Amino acid sequence: MRRVKHLIFWLVVIGIILLLFSTHVIAENDFSRQRYALVNVIKAEIMTARGFLNQESLDERVLDTLLKVPRHEFVRDTERPHAYTNSPLPIGYGQTISQPFIVAIMTDLLQLKKTDRVLEVGTGSGYQAAILAELADSVYTIEIIEPLAKQAAENLKRTGYDAVHTRSGDGYYGWEEAAPFDGIVVTAVASHIPPPLIKQLKPGGRMIIPVGAQFMTQYLVLVTKDANEKVTTRQILPVSFVPLTGKH
Repeated sequence: MRRVKHLIFWLVVIGIILLLFSTHVIAENDFSRQRYALVNVIKAEIMTARGFLNQESLDERVLDTLLKVPRHEFVRDTERPHAYTNSPLPIGYGQTISQPFIVAIMTDLLQLKKTDRVLEVGTGSGYQAAILAELADSVYTIEIIEPLAKQAAENLKRTGYDAVHTRSGDGYYGWEEAAPFDGIVVTAVASHIPPPLIKQLKPGGRMIIPVGAQFMTQYLVLVTKDANEKVTTRQILPVSFVPLTGKH
């Protein structure tokens, strides 16, 4: 009788494990389908914004990365059903995870190579850093809100992006000891382009940053530095971001 009970017990355990595994597989397949649908939405949005962008499509590597990185792992559990909508989502502390369309554009504008070193200002939940990690050699990301910085580091480690360098601090001043950077992306709006970030941008590098004021007109701005360290800027398109915070 004891052996029969043991057998029944282990059959139940195995059944539960198989059920959980199959449920997980179904969920992951559903998320994968949602990512494909999202990328198709982004492609259509790019066509409507081509007048701003001067291009009709994004780098296929960027689109492939959007298909790969699990955005649902970088949002709160309550927001998971909306993880693949083309909209920003709250992540706590008055911050948001950026709209995928904007993430795609900002990433594309950096024109990253696999050998590049990139700085991100405003880690948020870690999603943009994960995107960058797929396209560059090394990623450094700074978040001024310490609990968010800790949460982002956990998100990145859990999803296999633990090689991303994270820290809590004021991103206005960049990450001087890791500079210079081939690319810099700022995920919060600033009233001006921070001079420390311009200084830390490598000759030939590109920075993308929203510039303007909260509740007023903001523009995504592309900053480039040529081989002679001459800096030029170009407004790309109007956007809406939470403000860059800090003592500056």
